[in-house]
Amino acid sequence: MKRFLTLCSVLCTACICLIAQTEFMPLTVAVEDLTEPFPETAKVQVANKLNQLLAQNGIASLDNNGQFVLTVFMVPQDKDVLPGPPMQIIESMDATFYVADVAQKIVLSTASQTIKGVGRSETRAYMDALKHLNTNSPAMAKFIQDGKNKIIAYYDSEAPRIIKEAMALSEMHEYERALSMVMVIPSQCKHYDEAIKSGLAIFHAYQDYQCVQNLQKARMAWAAEQNATGAHKAGVYLAEIYPDAACYGEAMDVYKEIKAKVLDDWKFEMKKYQDSVDLEKQRIDAARQVGIAYGNHQQPVSTNIGFLR
Repeated sequence: MKRFLTLCSVLCTACICLIAQTEFMPLTVAVEDLTEPFPETAKVQVANKLNQLLAQNGIASLDNNGQFVLTVFMVPQDKDVLPGPPMQIIESMDATFYVADVAQKIVLSTASQTIKGVGRSETRAYMDALKHLNTNSPAMAKFIQDGKNKIIAYYDSEAPRIIKEAMALSEMHEYERALSMVMVIPSQCKHYDEAIKSGLAIFHAYQDYQCVQNLQKARMAWAAEQNATGAHKAGVYLAEIYPDAACYGEAMDVYKEIKAKVLDDWKFEMKKYQDSVDLEKQRIDAARQVGIAYGNHQQPVSTNIGFLR
């Protein structure tokens, strides 16, 4: 039992260290559509390999369709046929990995490897080859580190401009766009603290602005139908109101009024922060998610990586 508890302690410590070492980076995994003989599932398999590569190097991707991408291109090379029986096909492919800046069309780092696969058809041979993409080697670790260092260098240089532009967008009520710019600045950047301070200020303005908009819509929905249907419609808007918003108290009054009217027919809870979790961290996470959600509704980065070929 003592050995078991010691082992558990070691494993828990290792997990805590691993979490602590994980770094958020504004790096999007991008994979172009693969044509025949690759099946549709091949794209998912390649994306999983790229995410695995990031995780093995302590990086959590901020997948926001942003400026920086991690991708790989595979080019078939040789094919051998073994007559069998059963007949087997051996396919050889060159895989070239890139970390790139798609906005400026610049390659930040690259690595390559040759992989082979065996199968009873070309499709199976290619799928087998994908399994042999090596994500755990010194060369691949260096490839990721080089790309990460250049992304950090970019933000060390450009963060003041980005923060200034984001604050200007906030003044024009373009809060989501502003947050998508400032909240992805990595923690290793020397301007990170300034970025977080500006991001939280933008997020607070966003909360207040959204609160007024959603509270008005909730009141209108409830006034139109003071029943379970109206309560449900109002709840959609009330659910978007953050606890820090200036009009949160008014929103709670509307919530209580509706709750008193529809009783248990209305299964709804106002948004709250978790008491057991650091409040500022929750605000930072919420602000970052708003920015990421905005980025995910923009042009997919996979349409912008053709220049790498």
